[in-house]
Amino acid sequence: QVRLVERGGGSVQAGGSLRLSCTSSGLTFYALKNVGWFRQAPGKEREGVAADWPASGSTYYADSVKGRFTLSRDNARNTVYLQMNNLKPADTAMYYCASSSREVSRFRSFNPLMYEYWGQGTQVTVSS
Repeated sequence: QVRLVERGGGSVQAGGSLRLSCTSSGLTFYALKNVGWFRQAPGKEREGVAADWPASGSTYYADSVKGRFTLSRDNARNTVYLQMNNLKPADTAMYYCASSSREVSRFRSFNPLMYEYWGQGTQVTVSS
């Protein structure tokens, strides 16, 4: 049984920073083929913001967050981080960590259906 737990959400003003963490229990992120960060704002569909392939060290970002968000890993802690800088009100959403035991192609890496394990989410609110 894989369990993902996100932490680190909160409320910040525009231009501020937050760091989210996602810790896996049950399987290491290295054993899981892919890790993704998604977000969902009220009334909107869930969208991918970053995807990671632990075995290869590759990371892929949505255009909307490129240059502002950085995904990193601490294998010893079995934790993946999402450093979010220069936050904007448009970044306000519930953020979810997801993982897959199967290899997900880059083309499909922002498709929520490709991921079988999800955390409970952590709220990020950015005020102007």
